[in-house]
Amino acid sequence: MSSFPAALNDEDAGTPALPLGFPPLNFQPRPHKLSSVNSILAETAPASAVDEKLLELSSDIDGFECYTGPHANRIASIADKLAAAFNLASQDRFLLHQAALIHDIGEFKMGRDYISAPRQLFDSERIDLHRHPVIGEQAAAKLKLPRGVQLIVRWHHEWWSGDGYPDKLAGEQIPLSARILRVADSFAALTAARPFRAALTDTEARRHMADWAGIEFDPGVVKALLATPLPITVTSETDPFAEPATNI
Repeated sequence: MSSFPAALNDEDAGTPALPLGFPPLNFQPRPHKLSSVNSILAETAPASAVDEKLLELSSDIDGFECYTGPHANRIASIADKLAAAFNLASQDRFLLHQAALIHDIGEFKMGRDYISAPRQLFDSERIDLHRHPVIGEQAAAKLKLPRGVQLIVRWHHEWWSGDGYPDKLAGEQIPLSARILRVADSFAALTAARPFRAALTDTEARRHMADWAGIEFDPGVVKALLATPLPITVTSETDPFAEPATNI
């Protein structure tokens, strides 16, 4: 019997009257057996480099989200450095790298115009956007990516405090790979220009991460981020799983 949340693993899960991606109204995520979660996240990954089609998809997602540079590739680089600091096994790092590249595939599949709006989201739009991790999990499954990748995509918006989505996981209920991606994604987004705001400096972004450690972010992962020297750079797009030339 799986120990993962029962709802939303398939497109037809949940109450038909609810929009795609929402759980039944009485849904409560069950406590996770971390050994079961980690066994799925640690499934054997291929030793080859990331598929070129995944890189192309990542670039398309970046374009949809109005990033001018290789945003997801930068997230993957930051996440891999953090994963190395926690001594994650090579196959776990590879799964995390794949998940980082397509972490917002759910937003891409939803195709909402408000993603490029030069303003803050309305409440209704924000609620709608909360569907994207589950839709992303489903999209990753259709791409036949490993189950570990699917779950990292699903859980990359969970908060350390339990106030994230879609499953309200908290603390170490959230697998370490997903907690790392939460930090890497947030830092990269803060230091990139968005349609509704200018980019923060690395120093400003680090201050934000420190302020939200223990609330949104795993304090240990934030500590590892803050221990890395400036500036944070990206690995080569042609060899995305290579070591970067400089530290992040």
